[in-house]
Amino acid sequence: MTPHELEQYLHEHIPLSLAMQVSVEEASPVQVVLGAPLRPNINHRDTVFGGSASALAILSAWSLLHTKLTAAGYKTRLVIQRNTMSYEHAIVGHFTARAQSPTPEAWQAFTRMLERKARARITVSSTLWYDGAEAGHFEGEFVALGTTGA
Repeated sequence: MTPHELEQYLHEHIPLSLAMQVSVEEASPVQVVLGAPLRPNINHRDTVFGGSASALAILSAWSLLHTKLTAAGYKTRLVIQRNTMSYEHAIVGHFTARAQSPTPEAWQAFTRMLERKARARITVSSTLWYDGAEAGHFEGEFVALGTTGA
């Protein structure tokens, strides 16, 4: 899945991503980087709204799993079950969220359970970046339901 294909998918299927003007800067089964401008995500203090920052982090982690599952031939319903988000400092411009692939061992356990039970959980992290520095950290547990393929 190319960055352009993923961006189109997000904008079509997750309308919030279009309203936030989310762009896909990188998309692979190893890493997904999403970006968003300040203007549509601004709060009353002229900084990024915390909900927008959290949404971008969730979208990056979800997109990583979606890309990784698609590349491996799985078709599932992928939902977030729970998450934590921490914010390091205010964001006053274009920001990104970078999600990286879980360890090979975690991925293998996840796909094995998905194939056996048609339901599996996995934790994915994402880091918010602004102006070359970490601005926040997200960790979420996602559930994949049903599977065909692979």
